[in-house]
Amino acid sequence: MMVMKKLARKLSRNSREFDDDNFSLPTLDDSRPIDSQEQEELVRSLERSQAQQSLLWRSVFAVFLFCFAAFLVYSIFQQVSSPWELRYHAYFMEEIDSSMIIFADWVAVLACTMAIIGLLLHKSKSHRWLIWYSCSAGIILAIFWLYYMLRLPKFRWDVIWLPFGPLG
Repeated sequence: MMVMKKLARKLSRNSREFDDDNFSLPTLDDSRPIDSQEQEELVRSLERSQAQQSLLWRSVFAVFLFCFAAFLVYSIFQQVSSPWELRYHAYFMEEIDSSMIIFADWVAVLACTMAIIGLLLHKSKSHRWLIWYSCSAGIILAIFWLYYMLRLPKFRWDVIWLPFGPLG
């Protein structure tokens, strides 16, 4: 029992020592409103912060899309050099001609490229159109791949990224 009391005293003493005003909310009511210049300065700083964060995340998504487009170019190269070697293309060997797969992959690369340009050129007026064009191409590709996936004798969940990859 004595040990518990010593420990309780020690803990309460330590908590009082670490009571720092930096980590607590103000207890006084600050009812004085800030003037318009301070408000404008605060708004400008928040807008700058939002613009920096927006650029950062658009760049991150553009890098992901670039990596996916590079993977699709590799996929096209493999399909041209040795058709049906890649498993996710070999599933469709009986359903689709090799040139259709190559064309679909090129359309996906084009959709990713339009999305990347639209993400990075957000200040221009054409950026929205590029995003919409890439989304439209992605929807057409999703319909194409889903149609052929549903024609397979057995639905393959490991290629579900084919229709939904370019939509990203």
